[in-house]
Amino acid sequence: MKTRLLAALLLAACAVRASALLPEEQNTIKVFRENAPSVVFVTNVAIDENMFMDEYAIPQGAGSGIVWDKDGHIVTNYHVVKGGDAFLVTMENHKQVQASLVGRDKQHDIAVLKLDKPVGTLRPIGLGSLDSLQVGQQAIAIGNPFGLDHSLSQGIISALGREVDGIGGVTIRDMIQTDAAINPGNSGGPLLDSDGDLIGMNTMIYSQSGSNAGIGFAVPVSFLKRIVPQLIKYGKVIRPGLGVTILTPGQKYYLLGDQPGVVIASVARGGGAARAGLRGMRREPGGRYALGDVIVGVDGTKIRDYDDLYHALDARKVGDRVTVEVVRGERTLRFRVTLMALD
Repeated sequence: MKTRLLAALLLAACAVRASALLPEEQNTIKVFRENAPSVVFVTNVAIDENMFMDEYAIPQGAGSGIVWDKDGHIVTNYHVVKGGDAFLVTMENHKQVQASLVGRDKQHDIAVLKLDKPVGTLRPIGLGSLDSLQVGQQAIAIGNPFGLDHSLSQGIISALGREVDGIGGVTIRDMIQTDAAINPGNSGGPLLDSDGDLIGMNTMIYSQSGSNAGIGFAVPVSFLKRIVPQLIKYGKVIRPGLGVTILTPGQKYYLLGDQPGVVIASVARGGGAARAGLRGMRREPGGRYALGDVIVGVDGTKIRDYDDLYHALDARKVGDRVTVEVVRGERTLRFRVTLMALD
């Protein structure tokens, strides 16, 4: 009798305590409990040999990861797996499983691993959308900062459409800025909305000290939806291109100074640019080189440098036709170019 009375009192106390929580708090707790199983910890090591041919592991870094599907694919940042030969994924139950690198995309700082063996039931994260995302709405980040177990931080969406310098040599555009604390180890973890749906992958912070300063950035889920399936299927992103090579910024500056545009160095034989009539640099009688066409626009978007050209084509598909505006001598010309797959 006393045992049942004590149990009833404990249940009543728990009910009172739960009811004392604000609705926002209850929702945050719910989001964490439902999504923590979809967040893993990724350890990255390089394998080397000493003079006696003995192998040893060199830690390269660590970060968080997101369970993408029930086949065992894990999505994380490219910089989390960079330089690694072997990868260890720690699941929610602390079980560690080796994983293999499936594909990576430096330009968007995205990589995909796959667990080497089944681990039971996986809980893929729910994918959200950017269509209704607004500055000021709640943002929830889950990860493994400093190698700790699952940790949650909460804030708001501070800005949308940010451009930040990426690890792949081009800016990453349309990034989500948040003040939810993102620290070392959070990279590759999910940024969620108040419904618990994935809206971005935590990627980097803006900080002079290396610790959180209230300015974090996440790769938007729209990029993940487009890129991750390609990495799983092909091991790489199938990028569309014009079929040209271009001069480096230094080479272009030597020839044109600060003039905007991208100088075509050569045109691939049989490619879209060649069929459309674009020209690269060529050697004239006497040994001098004549300047190639200078790309200054794509479908009405002004092109100042390679970064502009990359992003003008990034959202297109192989086989799409674009209008390329070039300067050739004293003339401005326009060509319709069919985009081809880049190697």
